[in-house]
Amino acid sequence: MFISAGTRAAASTAKFETSGGIISTSYNVWMLALRYAYVLALVVWLGGMAVLGAIVAPATFQVLQASAPSIGRALAGDLFGQILARFHYVAYACGGVMLVSMMAMGLLGPRPRSFAVRLAVIGVMLLVAMYSGLVVLQAIDSIQLEAGLPSLLPADDARRIRFDGLHQLSTRLMMANIAGALALLYWEARDHGQ
Repeated sequence: MFISAGTRAAASTAKFETSGGIISTSYNVWMLALRYAYVLALVVWLGGMAVLGAIVAPATFQVLQASAPSIGRALAGDLFGQILARFHYVAYACGGVMLVSMMAMGLLGPRPRSFAVRLAVIGVMLLVAMYSGLVVLQAIDSIQLEAGLPSLLPADDARRIRFDGLHQLSTRLMMANIAGALALLYWEARDHGQ
């Protein structure tokens, strides 16, 4: 747990100033709400990445290539690109919720274990997601607009080589964020078990 039983009992209430005056509210309720928001955002982000990589991408390419052999790969690439672009907004929101929740937990009470490391992991994950969505995906889109389906270009074409490199980078960035999310999930499970 983030706080010991003794600390919880000693800090069972906290006072917060509002525009209408000072109100007293349960410290545990605030911490539970913050932790819930943090864990929910972590689960949505991690689950989304896992589902996209393990289920959505393979199924999209398999079904569209089988149903339209000549243009199925291009359609699958366009469709998955749109799905991934929209998922990046989910990732940004989850990262923001996680950062705010973790900082608020640190401000309201005893800091969670490995607070600075967790905060750094969340920050790096958010930066990785933003780089992937705002830089890498934009570069991929511009190559597709210029070249059409890069996989149909000759293997030594500079645009195909660049596209393949960006695709690999995008995959590595998502894997890095999955690893970060798994580390954060481990901390949650370890804290809850103690």
